[in-house]
Amino acid sequence: MRNIMRVLLATLASAFLLSGPVAATPAKEAPWLPEAAAYRLTLFLGNLEPLPWDDIETAWTEPYRGSEFSVGALAWLDRKSDIEPDGLLDAIMREDLQAVFAEATRLVALRIEENLDRALAAEESATAQLAVQTVRELYRAFEDGIAAADPEAARRIGLAWLELNSSTGSAGVLGAGATSADRDTMEAARAVISGYLAENYLLDSFAPRRTLSALPETAVLSGKAIEVPPSLPPGSDIFDQDPLPLLVLNFEEQGIDETDLPLVAYGDMLFDSAQLFGSPAQDLGIACSTCHNRSDVNQRLFIPGASHQPGAIDVDGAFFNPIFNDRRDDPLDIPSLRGLRFTGPYGRDGRFASLRDFTRNVVVNEFGGKEPTPFMLDALVAYMLEFDFLPNSMLTTDGRLTDTTQEAARRGEEIFNTPFARLGDRSCASCHVPDANFLDRQAHDIGSVAPGYEGARAGALDTPTLLGTAYTAPYFHDGSLPTLAAVVDWFDETKSLGLTEEDRADLTAYLETVGAADEPYEAFDTENTAFRLAFAELTTFASTIDTLLPRRDAEHILLLTDTVAADLSADASTMSNLPARPEVYALAERLAAVGAAVRVEDWEAAEASWTAFKSEADAIEERAF
Repeated sequence: MRNIMRVLLATLASAFLLSGPVAATPAKEAPWLPEAAAYRLTLFLGNLEPLPWDDIETAWTEPYRGSEFSVGALAWLDRKSDIEPDGLLDAIMREDLQAVFAEATRLVALRIEENLDRALAAEESATAQLAVQTVRELYRAFEDGIAAADPEAARRIGLAWLELNSSTGSAGVLGAGATSADRDTMEAARAVISGYLAENYLLDSFAPRRTLSALPETAVLSGKAIEVPPSLPPGSDIFDQDPLPLLVLNFEEQGIDETDLPLVAYGDMLFDSAQLFGSPAQDLGIACSTCHNRSDVNQRLFIPGASHQPGAIDVDGAFFNPIFNDRRDDPLDIPSLRGLRFTGPYGRDGRFASLRDFTRNVVVNEFGGKEPTPFMLDALVAYMLEFDFLPNSMLTTDGRLTDTTQEAARRGEEIFNTPFARLGDRSCASCHVPDANFLDRQAHDIGSVAPGYEGARAGALDTPTLLGTAYTAPYFHDGSLPTLAAVVDWFDETKSLGLTEEDRADLTAYLETVGAADEPYEAFDTENTAFRLAFAELTTFASTIDTLLPRRDAEHILLLTDTVAADLSADASTMSNLPARPEVYALAERLAAVGAAVRVEDWEAAEASWTAFKSEADAIEERAF
């Protein structure tokens, strides 16, 4: 949804989230060491079908996206390690996935052993501590697999890390308080870690893996079904766009309060709820709003193997719902949902005439969710139909430029409306009809899609609106053109329009003016904070309980309380008013209590907790920033 104040409160908030539903507010990860990052990318990419071998090779040869390191894993190993990765390189070249897994697993385990040797051989405590820190960061590559398969071993190793770290000694402060390393304790702790690695990750051969994971070998050989919690690989980014796009809702512009529209408010909640989807999206906190921040485009969203660039995603690949995998590497630029009630048909190729059918397809097929109830679909559609375009004072309601626009844009408007012989005597405006929100609600093959086979007629794409496009770069279905000027150049060159350089500049100025907005982003200050916006939204979502409780609608109440209580607690970490955080955590617990009572059909207790929630929310609203 949006992006724990003392250590105790942070711990309590984390425990609440871990023990309950997954929040749609993702948590930032610590940076990965290059070889650990490459290993985790290999596990992730190795489970995709078809296998992206070029990406697997790149995972080892180049830094992962957003890495703090300027070199890839192999170059890093050349600098920092005596381990030779020849076996791994050979396995990648042969495209032998089992061998790649085995070699990569051994490499990371050997790197742990190498740094344990350095820690024990160090004469200075600072050197030993640095080696231990490196070991700990490398161990992250295996950590979730061990925790899922062998919690007792995870606990023993955790204690060994504590003992190892605390027994390296200290140089003290200016020579005072120095302590010597406790070699016996270090050796004992190292034996625990190394023993487990030898038994599970430093093997000559591994059992065949149908699915790559960091599970220990003993767990795999046991034959027990063990699920490692889904995780995104290093380089992923599912955080909200910054600055946050402004959300324009039709009812708000008319002065109607969302709390008076319970169906719309429930749909708003569903749009922000990861509970709507199946695994892995639900486990990772991915919701509709993850891709479509505030109804617009999340231009920073990126998942290796599913995105070819930020702001794009392949929703019918192997990751989100394998049964829906079309086995094509075809990530699409995320479309804006602004003005959705005007922009049908839906889907990039306009395959869905109905927004309801399109929405169901996204939930069930693309993201593997359960069949939504009719009420859920009604609510989602009701909410999304309220999305409006960004106001643009340089355009009239029928799509003409106002007198406030620059001369270049007005010249561009003439070009936009001029028929061209190479366009079949049609103009740009023939498809992007100005007085119809720059749409014609049809699909056209303009030659931007490479045919899948000879004679294929599958290149027709739904005409996109031009409204708000100044903020949705890059352009075309695959995001292949970085600017609106590049779009003009593409049409001129591929359609032989014969535009002069001045014509291109004028047409670009027109498109930039049409695509502009008076206020494209949310405006925040010291009190009008991102959390205050989130708090208002979450309490609005919760207001639908006033409608659902009298109906004893347990299914939809629980979906709401599971979503909003977790997000309210998670979002409290963004508050600038630190003294008010405990109140917000308590408010989240109050809403969770509503859900707990509904689960056991104690409707009287649910009513009482809900009444208390409303009273407490009103009392802290002014301090919630």
